[in-house]
Amino acid sequence: MIDYSQLLLLGAISGFTIFLGLPLPAMKNLSAKAKGFLNALSLGILIFLIIDIFSHAWEPTEEIVSNAFVGSASFGDGIIHLIALFGGIAIGLFGLVWYEHEATIKRVPHILSLENIKKGDDHLHQLFHETSAYRLAMMIAVGIGFHNFSEGLAIGQSYAAGEVGLALLLIMGFATHNATEGFGIAGPITGLSKKPSIRFMILLGVIGGGPTFIGTLLGSLWFSSITYILFLSIAGGALIYVSMLMYNTGRKHTTNSIIMIGIFVGLCIGFGTDLIIHLGEL
Repeated sequence: MIDYSQLLLLGAISGFTIFLGLPLPAMKNLSAKAKGFLNALSLGILIFLIIDIFSHAWEPTEEIVSNAFVGSASFGDGIIHLIALFGGIAIGLFGLVWYEHEATIKRVPHILSLENIKKGDDHLHQLFHETSAYRLAMMIAVGIGFHNFSEGLAIGQSYAAGEVGLALLLIMGFATHNATEGFGIAGPITGLSKKPSIRFMILLGVIGGGPTFIGTLLGSLWFSSITYILFLSIAGGALIYVSMLMYNTGRKHTTNSIIMIGIFVGLCIGFGTDLIIHLGEL
């Protein structure tokens, strides 16, 4: 049996294992093919997360709507859960569209300063590429953060229901998953000529992993299936958006065959990790 403080500590550890995958950008002298493969590997992991997220969001939604259809739940509950699902997807998709637009507007004047223009087109191209990579990594961290918040809710709710064993299994499973999510965040900024600062990497880890602790705390005190579905859907919508950006970026820097190999390996890692966790629960 674990006490409440230990639950919160384990919830935090579960989230911050995301830092295990973040040192990826420290790799030096990577070839264009290696960069493309690592970017595609990250994309494969994100695609797995999208599949996993929507399966968890749809299952309770479908159950509530089905119950409402046969009369064992209120019609209003079914509608609210559907709104949470599709509304969350819309927030995740269009929220990042807005974020990217605003970030681009604020950043372009700085890049096109007289000092940078004097350094030539190659320098400007490099600045635009690095800025896009940093922004993409941040968007991935935000999307994964929403996902991890919902995972934290599941941990906290299991503990509140007295299912301590299930809570511990969820913590171990999510901790393993979060380690691979770090690779997903780090993918876009791997192989840049200017390495990301430690401060920026810590920020990415906190944004991506910190919500697991917050979700654990709130879930242990209060739980709502609507909130759970909403945050999963926001995460799913956000990761769809950034996955498309990563694919478009990858096509510019490497061949389609390398991208497909990387995606395949990333999917294998995602599903393989999930299978190992499931077998460990038996």
